[in-house]
Amino acid sequence: MTDKIATLKKEGNVSIITLDDGKANVFSPEMSDQINECLDQVATEEGCLIITGKEGMFSGGLDLKIIQSGDIERIQEMSSKAFKLLARIFSFPRPVIAACSGHAVALGTFLLCCCDYRIGVKGEFMLGANEMRTNMVIPTPILELIKFRVSNTHKYRAVLGAEMYKLEDSISAGLIDEVVDQDLLMTTVTEKAKDLATMGHPSYSMTKELFIAEPMSKINAAMEEHLKKS
Repeated sequence: MTDKIATLKKEGNVSIITLDDGKANVFSPEMSDQINECLDQVATEEGCLIITGKEGMFSGGLDLKIIQSGDIERIQEMSSKAFKLLARIFSFPRPVIAACSGHAVALGTFLLCCCDYRIGVKGEFMLGANEMRTNMVIPTPILELIKFRVSNTHKYRAVLGAEMYKLEDSISAGLIDEVVDQDLLMTTVTEKAKDLATMGHPSYSMTKELFIAEPMSKINAAMEEHLKKS
């Protein structure tokens, strides 16, 4: 793993955060910390934010090595930081676009649910919340995200059915908005970002806050409860 696993680049008023841990782009505590450091440098009153991964891998979810270690403190640290990070991205006051560069599994799918617009790549890439197949409970801070974004006809299949979708098929499920060829991903995303960057301030942030008020209330309450228990 390289020292920098989340990097920030700015092109005018468009900010691009790229995740690349050299492997599955897992949400270790270090990954969450570095994404937060990047977010600290992103304008909240103008522009647009893009989040992408490395070619073939958006994110594989939480770090399974930490989960399998049995180190309760480390597991709680990882989970808490990931929950807070996703809540921050979900409620980010400017438009957020996901450039889904490949597989998006478990927390990778929940990250997509945090973004205002999601563009994925064509190919044999899979997306989905597989927790029911790995005997893991989906806690409220992230369950609320997928409940908010997934289409009604796919709610059971995507959550309790743990269905894995090809990116093209995930459009009807409400988990991706658009799919393009790999070589067109960043061009398409950049064009969309330039458009969304024109959204007014503070009208966008105020409307977004109202729009997501119900799930955010449940997410914040669940995180407070999680903090009391940890």
